[in-house]
Amino acid sequence: MELLGWIMVGLFAGAIARLVMPGRDPGGCVLTILLGIAGALLAGYVGRLLGVYAPGERASFIAAVLGSIGVLALYRFFARRG
Repeated sequence: MELLGWIMVGLFAGAIARLVMPGRDPGGCVLTILLGIAGALLAGYVGRLLGVYAPGERASFIAAVLGSIGVLALYRFFARRG
């Protein structure tokens, strides 16, 4: 059930990351949302692994947005190089 929660947070985090980082994405809207989910899952896992926050804290949503922005930035960087 917790994984489903992170996927839902990732949907919103991906949308916010898209708003924060406007521009053309090589993969489109669907890929941006999937990258947002991946960023949220990664940030959630790393944040809890390091003990930065507990499940359900607001910091977890902020981390999900930052993780989504990071994954989207990495994707754009490598997509443009290739």
